Amino acid sequence: MPSEDDHRLLDPTQDAAALKALTHPLRIRLLGLLRQDGPATASELAARTSESSASTSYHLRVLAKYAFVAEAEHRDGRERRWQAVHALTSWSNEALATTPDGRASLSLLRRRQVEHLETSLARHEQDIATGRLGPEWVEPSGISDLMPRLTPESLAELWQTFEEKLTELTARDENDPRAAQVVVLAAGLPLAAHEPTTDPV
Repeated sequence: MPSEDDHRLLDPTQDAAALKALTHPLRIRLLGLLRQDGPATASELAARTSESSASTSYHLRVLAKYAFVAEAEHRDGRERRWQAVHALTSWSNEALATTPDGRASLSLLRRRQVEHLETSLARHEQDIATGRLGPEWVEPSGISDLMPRLTPESLAELWQTFEEKLTELTARDENDPRAAQVVVLAAGLPLAAHEPTTDPV
């Protein structure tokens, strides 16, 4: 897990424009690629996303405007290389949910995360099929869709326990050459009980 210095916490009251910028599907994809694969040029990112260099260059500049990315030290010839400024961006769900715009941003951000999961699943399956990942990764890989009944306090405790354990394991495996980057996307989405329906008399 990222350290405090590698983690950006957005304040909806002060960072509304930054949050809005982050909801653009290509921008969040570019940021994810820079975090996942390291520094890259607009041309390299264009090839990975099937976009034009002009498009990726424009959206990288928008991300830079709001301090999500920055120019890396070394250029590729005349073309600048970009890098992610932080390994993690987070925000307060409670603060975002207090306004219609905030709720819309929260919804878009969550849907972008789900889209990232779909992209990561396709890449994982290809890596397994082509042998880029060894058979030892097949069994521990997967997606869970459990539906426990929890109180708000228990759900908050589950998140805290999960994050603490992930921090511990990441630190333990930091220098292990067998370690691979793992996309971990967890969701805790309470659902209200449906009211029973009655047939009209």
